[in-house]
Amino acid sequence: MPWNPDQYHRFKDARSAPARDLQAMIPERDYGDIVDLGCGTGEQTAQLAARFPAARVLGLDSSPEMLARASEHSVSKDSAPNLRFEQGSILDLGGEFDLIYSNAALQWVPDHPALLAQLWSHLRPGGVLAVQVPANHDHASHRLLSETADEFSAELGGFTRFGLAHGSSPVLTPATYAETLDALGASEITAISKVYPVVLDGAAGLLDWTRGTALVPYLSRLCEEDGQRFEAAYLQKLTDAFPGKRVFYAFTRILFVAYRPT
Repeated sequence: MPWNPDQYHRFKDARSAPARDLQAMIPERDYGDIVDLGCGTGEQTAQLAARFPAARVLGLDSSPEMLARASEHSVSKDSAPNLRFEQGSILDLGGEFDLIYSNAALQWVPDHPALLAQLWSHLRPGGVLAVQVPANHDHASHRLLSETADEFSAELGGFTRFGLAHGSSPVLTPATYAETLDALGASEITAISKVYPVVLDGAAGLLDWTRGTALVPYLSRLCEEDGQRFEAAYLQKLTDAFPGKRVFYAFTRILFVAYRPT
């Protein structure tokens, strides 16, 4: 099961709210080169290109399915001439940028202190780093997903979502991100945690929500039959934990922005 743009966009409004807040935190400056790491279907990359028309804006993502949708922004009648997309890994980023932006992507990369140091090395003096990551790894839906993955360890070949022990996440606290950025020499640091309330249709709604993100790495490693069994086992755990028709999901995100002094 590769990344599915249509499934991801089933909850487009809820998933877009943190991105709007992150973009609002970006200061108005004369950016020359901008990169959107893990750009997905490219809506936010296109917004950056429109907001900063003098900048060269690159959207980078490892998923060909997501990039196929993103490419539509480059060919539409309203597309910005300063916008382009490439397939590639965040860890293989090259070049230097005046704005490094990433919304809901860095959580897939381990060792965030090392990752921030690497990204910082690609940020020009006077540049800005703007990042948003989910912080829901301690929510019951993620804990139960990890428990299900443990039961399918043989079928998954021992795979864990972050390359860490199940239940673990590379995502840090806002304070730790701020401390890490300060150690790198950053200034004008803002790091916050914010809850975006989402109401879902019971356990089935939670399952549908995770199909767009957290389930993808597991199902992509399973055959169709095993994938169906995995989903059924996960849904049963969700139903036991959330038996009602309405689930309030505290969609928690961490947002941070920092400036590299000249």
